[in-house]
Amino acid sequence: MTDAPPAASVEKFRDWRFGLFVHWGLYSLPARHEWVKNYERLTDEDYQPYFDHFEPDLYDPRKWAAAARQAGMKYAVLTTKHHEGFCLWDSAVSDYTVAHTAWGAGKDLVRQFVDACRAEGLGVGFYHSLIDWHHPEFPIDLVHPQRDDEEAIAKAAGRDVQVYADYLHAQTRELLTNYGPIDIMWFDFSYPGRTYPDGRDGHGKGRDDWRSEELMAMVRELQPDILINDRLDIPGDFVTPEQYQPDGPMQRDGVPVVWEACQTLNGSWGYDRDNLDWKSPETLVKMLVDSVSKDGNLLLNVGPTGRGEFDPRALATLASIGEWMRLHERSIRGARPAEGYVAPVDCRFTQKGNRLYLHLFSWPMGHIHLPGLAGKVKYAQLLNDASEIKRIVSDPHQQAQNTTMGGVSADTLTLKLPIQKPNVLVPVIELFL
Repeated sequence: MTDAPPAASVEKFRDWRFGLFVHWGLYSLPARHEWVKNYERLTDEDYQPYFDHFEPDLYDPRKWAAAARQAGMKYAVLTTKHHEGFCLWDSAVSDYTVAHTAWGAGKDLVRQFVDACRAEGLGVGFYHSLIDWHHPEFPIDLVHPQRDDEEAIAKAAGRDVQVYADYLHAQTRELLTNYGPIDIMWFDFSYPGRTYPDGRDGHGKGRDDWRSEELMAMVRELQPDILINDRLDIPGDFVTPEQYQPDGPMQRDGVPVVWEACQTLNGSWGYDRDNLDWKSPETLVKMLVDSVSKDGNLLLNVGPTGRGEFDPRALATLASIGEWMRLHERSIRGARPAEGYVAPVDCRFTQKGNRLYLHLFSWPMGHIHLPGLAGKVKYAQLLNDASEIKRIVSDPHQQAQNTTMGGVSADTLTLKLPIQKPNVLVPVIELFL
């Protein structure tokens, strides 16, 4: 059963446009990327100190949710369990959970997160890893930390991925039964048919290993209004380009699909103390605008520290984006691509009703020309302060002179801009059609 969700859920998701991704788990303690167990070939014994010392005493998801709302985000997705296998709730089928740590006895961090998001009016999504490097029945394959350990591989020869799949389904059922209505189920990830660099079978995992159709049917039964992503190795409700921006609206077999770009602040999903590759707020706003102009969402990630806080650099970035969104939200929230209009070079159009929004990624000198819009715009203004932008009527037959404009086509609208760029990350001109 892979029936589509109600259209209302899809339209709500498209209206939101901007969300928070949170990657948080034991990997926040080594603070060297969320794949540290894989990258450093760590055994369960090597990894145990992070379980023993997990003590996020500053965890306050109300602050996370408030930061998201103030940044202009409308939904949040939490890693309930990442590939390391550690669960942020008190799962009935596992002892490898926060509730079994010395600090977290009986605690349910997922519950606190859900309650905090709802208090701020945010939609709620759960990320859940299909992979589990801690589970005793998860086979060792080409992405497993022990993939090069011949002794470990020999000991794991009898593992049964279907026993693990029972566990995966049981935990998914818990997540979608115990927390009320959930908006998004974000599974991660499938890799069928992958081989080692030398061509050996990598024992990759996919739909048959996860029993994906059965899993999706259960999700639909438990949460009829939920959206499911595309990483079960079967089509989902939306597609998830990761760490890149598509060059146009995304399609499947030539048909437009709902999509969401998932992006990081600095290239790492989990807290990575020494990673300095921070994207600027201006770059991130441009990524958000670019996504919406192509009918997509942006899911922007923050990796909290081992003590449960957002890094000050992440908070500063969210605050900067939030100030831009405060002034320009109506060009993003509920906006769609501008049908029938082509934006000038280094600009992006979005549209909402009879209002067209021109986002200028670089500030022109004096004028900007908008083909196809002559005679179609009643009024133009800068969105940040509602200051009027003058329209110029040009004679297409006029010859260009040293100080006069000429040769502009008859269907082109020319706007006269101030020399100084407005003091915002990305200026937006609001055009009333």
